[in-house]
Amino acid sequence: MDVQELSDIFEIQKLLTRYVFAIDDKDVDRLDQVFTPDAAIDYTAAGGVKGSLPQIKPWLKESLSRYPKTQHLIGLPDIVVDGDTARSRVMLINPMQCGPELRNDVFLCGCVYADKLVRTPEGWRITHRVEEAQNFWFKDVPPDMPPAPPLEG
Repeated sequence: MDVQELSDIFEIQKLLTRYVFAIDDKDVDRLDQVFTPDAAIDYTAAGGVKGSLPQIKPWLKESLSRYPKTQHLIGLPDIVVDGDTARSRVMLINPMQCGPELRNDVFLCGCVYADKLVRTPEGWRITHRVEEAQNFWFKDVPPDMPPAPPLEG
Protein backbone atom coordinates (compact mmCIF):
# COMPACT_ATOMS: atom_id res chain seq x y z
CA MET A 1 0.00 0.00 0.00
CA ASP A 2 1.46 3.36 -0.97
CA VAL A 3 1.17 6.66 0.89
CA GLN A 4 -1.58 7.97 -1.41
CA GLU A 5 -3.78 4.91 -0.82
CA LEU A 6 -3.24 5.16 2.94
CA SER A 7 -4.15 8.85 2.79
CA ASP A 8 -7.28 8.08 0.73
CA ILE A 9 -8.40 5.40 3.17
CA PHE A 10 -7.90 7.74 6.12
CA GLU A 11 -9.85 10.52 4.36
CA ILE A 12 -12.72 8.14 3.57
CA GLN A 13 -12.79 6.97 7.20
CA LYS A 14 -13.08 10.61 8.27
CA LEU A 15 -15.89 11.10 5.73
CA LEU A 16 -17.84 8.14 7.15
CA THR A 17 -17.35 9.58 10.64
CA ARG A 18 -18.55 12.99 9.45
CA TYR A 19 -21.76 11.31 8.25
CA VAL A 20 -22.65 9.68 11.57
CA PHE A 21 -21.96 12.85 13.56
CA ALA A 22 -24.08 14.93 11.16
CA ILE A 23 -26.93 12.42 11.56
CA ASP A 24 -26.68 12.23 15.36
CA ASP A 25 -26.36 16.03 15.61
CA LYS A 26 -29.45 16.20 13.36
CA ASP A 27 -27.58 18.65 11.12
CA VAL A 28 -28.63 17.44 7.68
CA ASP A 29 -26.99 20.40 5.93
CA ARG A 30 -23.58 18.98 6.91
CA LEU A 31 -24.39 16.06 4.63
CA ASP A 32 -23.42 18.38 1.75
CA GLN A 33 -19.84 17.74 2.95
CA VAL A 34 -20.41 13.95 2.78
CA PHE A 35 -22.35 13.31 -0.43
CA THR A 36 -22.10 14.61 -3.99
CA PRO A 37 -25.04 16.87 -4.90
CA ASP A 38 -26.44 14.15 -7.20
CA ALA A 39 -25.88 11.25 -4.76
CA ALA A 40 -28.39 8.39 -4.72
CA ILE A 41 -29.29 7.24 -1.20
CA ASP A 42 -31.32 4.13 -0.35
CA TYR A 43 -32.65 3.68 3.20
CA THR A 44 -35.42 1.24 2.21
CA ALA A 45 -33.92 -1.71 4.14
CA ALA A 46 -34.89 0.10 7.35
CA GLY A 47 -38.37 0.97 6.09
CA GLY A 48 -37.16 4.36 4.91
CA VAL A 49 -37.01 5.87 1.47
CA LYS A 50 -34.79 6.08 -1.59
CA GLY A 51 -33.92 9.30 -3.37
CA SER A 52 -31.43 11.99 -4.20
CA LEU A 53 -29.60 14.03 -1.56
CA PRO A 54 -31.95 17.05 -1.98
CA GLN A 55 -34.94 14.71 -1.44
CA ILE A 56 -33.36 12.81 1.45
CA LYS A 57 -32.29 15.81 3.54
CA PRO A 58 -35.81 17.06 4.44
CA TRP A 59 -36.95 13.46 4.93
CA LEU A 60 -34.07 12.82 7.35
CA LYS A 61 -34.81 16.03 9.23
CA GLU A 62 -38.41 14.93 9.77
CA SER A 63 -37.53 11.30 10.50
CA LEU A 64 -34.76 12.09 12.99
CA SER A 65 -36.96 14.59 14.85
CA ARG A 66 -38.87 11.58 16.31
CA TYR A 67 -35.77 10.46 18.21
CA PRO A 68 -34.35 12.73 20.93
CA LYS A 69 -31.17 10.68 21.04
CA THR A 70 -29.46 8.47 18.46
CA GLN A 71 -25.99 7.07 18.30
CA HIS A 72 -24.80 5.73 14.95
CA LEU A 73 -21.78 3.63 15.88
CA ILE A 74 -19.71 2.45 12.93
CA GLY A 75 -16.95 -0.12 12.80
CA LEU A 76 -13.80 0.00 10.76
CA PRO A 77 -14.78 0.16 7.10
CA ASP A 78 -13.62 -2.13 4.33
CA ILE A 79 -12.39 0.36 1.72
CA VAL A 80 -11.13 -0.39 -1.79
CA VAL A 81 -9.60 2.58 -3.60
CA ASP A 82 -9.28 2.53 -7.39
CA GLY A 83 -7.74 5.82 -8.51
CA ASP A 84 -10.35 8.54 -8.10
CA THR A 85 -13.16 6.15 -7.14
CA ALA A 86 -13.64 3.86 -4.18
CA ARG A 87 -16.04 1.37 -2.63
CA SER A 88 -16.69 1.05 1.07
CA ARG A 89 -18.72 -1.20 3.35
CA VAL A 90 -19.09 -0.32 7.01
CA MET A 91 -21.10 -1.96 9.79
CA LEU A 92 -23.39 0.10 11.98
CA ILE A 93 -25.18 -0.45 15.25
CA ASN A 94 -27.61 2.25 16.22
CA PRO A 95 -29.37 2.72 19.56
CA MET A 96 -32.31 5.10 19.15
CA GLN A 97 -34.37 6.69 21.90
CA CYS A 98 -38.00 7.33 21.09
CA GLY A 99 -39.84 10.41 22.25
CA PRO A 100 -42.23 10.57 25.21
CA GLU A 101 -45.18 9.51 23.02
CA LEU A 102 -43.45 6.09 22.91
CA ARG A 103 -42.39 6.07 26.59
CA ASN A 104 -38.81 7.12 25.71
CA ASP A 105 -38.21 3.48 24.72
CA VAL A 106 -34.82 2.61 23.28
CA PHE A 107 -34.48 0.18 20.40
CA LEU A 108 -31.55 -1.00 18.32
CA CYS A 109 -30.94 -1.44 14.65
CA GLY A 110 -27.93 -2.58 12.74
CA CYS A 111 -26.90 -2.63 9.12
CA VAL A 112 -24.10 -2.42 6.63
CA TYR A 113 -23.76 0.73 4.55
CA ALA A 114 -22.41 -0.01 1.07
CA ASP A 115 -21.03 3.10 -0.60
CA LYS A 116 -19.55 4.22 -3.90
CA LEU A 117 -17.28 7.22 -3.59
CA VAL A 118 -15.50 9.67 -5.85
CA ARG A 119 -12.60 12.06 -5.31
CA THR A 120 -13.76 15.66 -5.86
CA PRO A 121 -11.87 18.98 -5.62
CA GLU A 122 -13.33 19.25 -2.08
CA GLY A 123 -12.21 15.73 -1.12
CA TRP A 124 -13.87 12.31 -1.13
CA ARG A 125 -17.67 12.23 -1.39
CA ILE A 126 -20.25 9.45 -1.44
CA THR A 127 -22.11 9.16 -4.76
CA HIS A 128 -24.27 6.17 -3.85
CA ARG A 129 -25.25 4.71 -0.48
CA VAL A 130 -27.44 1.72 0.24
CA GLU A 131 -28.32 -0.07 3.45
CA GLU A 132 -27.79 -3.73 2.62
CA ALA A 133 -31.15 -5.41 3.18
CA GLN A 134 -29.63 -8.81 3.95
CA ASN A 135 -27.63 -7.27 6.80
CA PHE A 136 -30.36 -5.12 8.38
CA TRP A 137 -31.89 -6.00 11.75
CA PHE A 138 -33.99 -4.45 14.55
CA LYS A 139 -34.27 -5.28 18.23
CA ASP A 140 -36.91 -4.08 20.72
CA VAL A 141 -38.82 -1.79 18.35
CA PRO A 142 -41.90 -0.46 20.19
CA PRO A 143 -44.98 -2.27 18.86
CA ASP A 144 -46.78 1.05 18.34
CA MET A 145 -43.91 2.67 16.36
CA PRO A 146 -45.41 4.62 13.46
CA PRO A 147 -43.97 3.96 9.99
CA ALA A 148 -41.35 6.26 8.51
CA PRO A 149 -42.76 9.33 6.79
CA PRO A 150 -43.07 9.23 2.98
CA LEU A 151 -40.65 11.03 0.70
CA GLU A 152 -42.09 14.37 -0.40
CA GLY A 153 -41.99 15.61 -3.95
